[in-house]
Amino acid sequence: MSTAPKPPPAASPRIVKCPQCGAPVRWEAASRWRPFCSERCKTLDLGAWAAEAYRVPVVEQDDDADATNDADER
Repeated sequence: MSTAPKPPPAASPRIVKCPQCGAPVRWEAASRWRPFCSERCKTLDLGAWAAEAYRVPVVEQDDDADATNDADER
């Protein structure tokens, strides 16, 4: 008598927070607006990017320091 192996139990979907409002969102294909909870939150976030409300930090280097380092290497 042989028994077929049992399939692994289905894992429950991951729950994440909406980046805009913090509401819980199920991370699954059926969640149409993921990681956002709704089209409204998605649109608000897109508008914030378009208005340059979010910025990626940049470390600016002094041009004089680069010239000094180049002269030291010669």
